[in-house]
Amino acid sequence: MTFATLTLICLVTLAGPVLALPRRIGLPVIIGELAVGLVLGTSLLGWLDASEHTFTFLAEVGFALVMFAAGTHVPVRNTALRSGLARGALRAVAVGALAVGAGCLIACVFDTGHAALYAVVLASSSAAIVMPILTEHPMTARPIVEMLPQIAIADAVCIIALPLVLDPANAPRVALGTVAVAVAAALLFVLLQWLESSGRRVRVHKVSEDRALALELRTLLVALFGIAALAVALHASVMLAGFATGLAVAAWGEPKRVTKQIFALTEGLFGPIFFIWLGASLDLRELVEHPAAIGLGFVLGVAAVLVHSVMVVTRQPFPVAAATASQLGVPVAAAALGGQLGVLQPGEGTAFLLGALVTIAVTTVLSGRLAKLAQEKEDGEQAKSGTLQA
Repeated sequence: MTFATLTLICLVTLAGPVLALPRRIGLPVIIGELAVGLVLGTSLLGWLDASEHTFTFLAEVGFALVMFAAGTHVPVRNTALRSGLARGALRAVAVGALAVGAGCLIACVFDTGHAALYAVVLASSSAAIVMPILTEHPMTARPIVEMLPQIAIADAVCIIALPLVLDPANAPRVALGTVAVAVAAALLFVLLQWLESSGRRVRVHKVSEDRALALELRTLLVALFGIAALAVALHASVMLAGFATGLAVAAWGEPKRVTKQIFALTEGLFGPIFFIWLGASLDLRELVEHPAAIGLGFVLGVAAVLVHSVMVVTRQPFPVAAATASQLGVPVAAAALGGQLGVLQPGEGTAFLLGALVTIAVTTVLSGRLAKLAQEKEDGEQAKSGTLQA
């Protein structure tokens, strides 16, 4: 990779935010980045070579940071999470069971032999998609309280299961690496908690802020890339390393200053590089040669929404149930890791991304109703307070 290529990549990363500007469309930024990658990559112009070593490595760094950010979006410290844990966990298990049946049916219809992979993708959720919709609300309404653990469990379990179903021949080795990554993330959490409780983190933070040293950011990056190195060495996934590290940091409660720094690093450079690389690695010509992949993508997206929406029979409001179907990390990882392992059929990687877009579109349409549900308890408490004061 040259500076000219890097300049081109940084230039086209602006396409994502530009396409996301129209509020009526509400297009996620990553869609623009994937689209640019498709145009400049193998599919059309061929200006970006997704197999180039440096480009691939920078994309892996971006993947780790994107999954790290996804992990930090899981509301681990939210006290409401515990009160809705039982019902949320039961719903996550029920959705998983339905996803197995749906995955088997889809694999049979499209004759791909990837029933387990489809089941994991269908059962997954994405806190990174749902949480930004709710950030301005207290998230104390009963449907939201029960949704939080459901998404957290689905997110974590599916991210752990994905590499196992993608490479079943090496499942024991991958499982060992997964355990090692989980232990490393747990040790990181213990270390961060000790630094916090002993007051050392606060003292370091003051020195870092006064002298503009960014010590907390540097420390977290060392932890993230160290756990990623462990994952690679033990044949686990960078995706899992990023997500596990993000969960550890979310459980600790990262300072807002560090959150902004990591957000800038991820969204400003490495995240867009990953999504552009992913788009450049996909070949849309395969869809022309294998049009069934287009149908597979739409079926995966619709099936995910239907499987999650069945939870309305448990009195879960439809906007909440449908929003738990929103996907990002798992389908993207399925396309990226599956392509690297060479286990996907032609066009199947693009189908995963298409299915994810369907779920994101549904969540975007329902975002207003979801936010209204989150606001109901707050409005009720305010009304009750006003009555008492009167």
